[in-house]
Amino acid sequence: DGYETDRTVANTKALIDEKNSFALLAFYGSSPTTEAMNKVFGPAKVPLLGTISGAGTLREPISQNPNSRYMFNVRASYADETEAIVNQLVSLGLKNIAVFYQNDGFGKSGLDGVTVALKKHNLAPTIAATVERNSVDVSAAVDAIAKTKPQAVIMVTLYKPTTAFVKAMKKANQSPMFMTLSPVGTEQLVAELGAEARGIGISQVMPYPWNDVVPMVRDYQKLVGGKGGYSYYGIEGYAMARVMVDALRRMGKEGSREKLMAALESTNLDMGGLRVGFSPTNRQGSHFVELTVIGPGGKVLK
Repeated sequence: DGYETDRTVANTKALIDEKNSFALLAFYGSSPTTEAMNKVFGPAKVPLLGTISGAGTLREPISQNPNSRYMFNVRASYADETEAIVNQLVSLGLKNIAVFYQNDGFGKSGLDGVTVALKKHNLAPTIAATVERNSVDVSAAVDAIAKTKPQAVIMVTLYKPTTAFVKAMKKANQSPMFMTLSPVGTEQLVAELGAEARGIGISQVMPYPWNDVVPMVRDYQKLVGGKGGYSYYGIEGYAMARVMVDALRRMGKEGSREKLMAALESTNLDMGGLRVGFSPTNRQGSHFVELTVIGPGGKVLK
C-alpha cells in the first residue's frame, strides 16, 4: 500500500469483500490501520491480529470505540516505548530534549507519549518539529531544532526521514543523543546511515532476535533456518503468527469469526521471552520494551 492510507483502506476492503478473508494479520502503520479499523474491518466484524504500530487510536477502550473490539495488538504501545526512552534520558541527567516527528498518526502519538512521560519528571519538550509522511524534506525541522542545541532528540519517524535528519543535524555541527522508536526499522536504518548510525538508541518491543538463549528467539531462528537474516520485524511477524495459530487451534475445526474472537480474547500465551494476553476488555497484548543501541559495524547491542 506504499504506506498510503487510502490504499490501505481499499486493500482491506478487497481482502474482505473479494478474497473472503476469514481474519486479518500483521498490518503496518498508525493512520492507515486506524482508518481501516474504523471504516472497513471493524464495521465488517473481521478481526485483525497484530499491527506494527503502537498508536493510541488502535488501543481505545471498546466502550469508547466499538471498532476496537476487532483490533488485537501484540506489541507494546508508543506510550510504553516513549516512557522507557524518556526515563533513560532523564536518568542520565538530560533535560533539554527535542522531538522530531512525522506529521501523521504515528508521529503525533509518539509526541503525545513523550510529552506525557516528560511531564512525570516536571519537564516538557524543548521544541517539537515535523516532517511530512513519505518525505525527507527535513530542513525546516533541522533549523528549528538546531537553534535549541538539544542534549537529546527523540525521533518519531521512519528510517528515511530519520537518516536525512541525523545527517543534516551533524552537518549543522549538532551531536545530541539520538533516540528513536521501533517502527523506524532498525536494519533499514543501519543500511541507510552506515557508520553514522553508530550511537543511535532504539526502543524495541520484541526480544533481541540474535539471542538464542531465549526460548522464543531459538524457536524463531529454527524456523528461519541457520543462515541468519534475523531481524526485529521478523521476530515480530513470528510473534503475531504464533498468537494467531494458538487461537485457531483453540477455536476448533468448526470455525467462525466469533469463535476466533472468543479464542483471541482468552489468549494467555507465554512464548518464552514474550507473554501475550488478551481479555474481553483488553486488546493490549504486551507491554514489553527494552532499549538497544547501534554499535560498531551497524551491530545492534542490548
